[in-house]
Amino acid sequence: MELRQLAYFVAVCEELSFSRAANRCYISQSAISHQIARLERDLGAQLFERTTRAVVPTDATMRLLPLAKQMLSLESAIRAAVRTVGPQVRLAANMSFAARSLSAIAAARAAHPEAEIEYVIKPFRQRILAVAEGDCELALIRGSVDQPGVVVEQLWVEDLVIAIASTHPLAERGEVTLAELSPYPLLLPPESEQVLLHTLIRTAFADLPKGPTFGPPIPPDHTATMELLNHPDSWTVLYEGPTKGLATLELTDHRLRIPVSAVLREDARENPILVTLLDALHRH
Repeated sequence: MELRQLAYFVAVCEELSFSRAANRCYISQSAISHQIARLERDLGAQLFERTTRAVVPTDATMRLLPLAKQMLSLESAIRAAVRTVGPQVRLAANMSFAARSLSAIAAARAAHPEAEIEYVIKPFRQRILAVAEGDCELALIRGSVDQPGVVVEQLWVEDLVIAIASTHPLAERGEVTLAELSPYPLLLPPESEQVLLHTLIRTAFADLPKGPTFGPPIPPDHTATMELLNHPDSWTVLYEGPTKGLATLELTDHRLRIPVSAVLREDARENPILVTLLDALHRH
């Protein structure tokens, strides 16, 4: 049994999907399935009932899950306890923050040449936990969070990207309003998977005469960009720019804006390297 297998196991339990768990852990679906199968062989127990439509935890899974989480929490605590004392900062984020973060890291290193600043890729929940448990000094998130032992500091505000197929009736428009988008189907993941995005959409449409026309939820094993190509009359909202075959539109009233925040411990500003990094993130 390996700790990474327990991390994959917890991800599948929380996502109830091998494909979503694989995306969250930044590995392929076949790799995470292989590691879960190895874990099942090592333990001599079936952990998930797999069908074409669902992943169902077994009784053994429900007994293992709290122990697995304890093991992963202990790993973070061990790393924090034995980490070399010195000028170090660990920044937890995902790849969508990479460009802006790396620019800020370069500025912080220029001011503190002796500093070691590590950029750690973690999914949302693990970012918050890493800061709370001391494994990372700083995490970047969209939105906010209410977690004991940490504080949230807004860094900047992003305009979300309106993405449509290049054949969409509005594709030639540079700017649109939400009222103009309203008649066309809006494709989003289920609200249970993207609470922040759905809340943002509801708030943006709240004072308009008509709300959005929702299309079918994006399936767990599909991407928003692929669904737009399959439904060229639809639109969606992305945190980042789309891929080839899609077009982007700007909202004239900038109604779809989301704060990007830093999550840090209450005593974090005693670290001068972290203060410099935060200041650089505010500027870049």
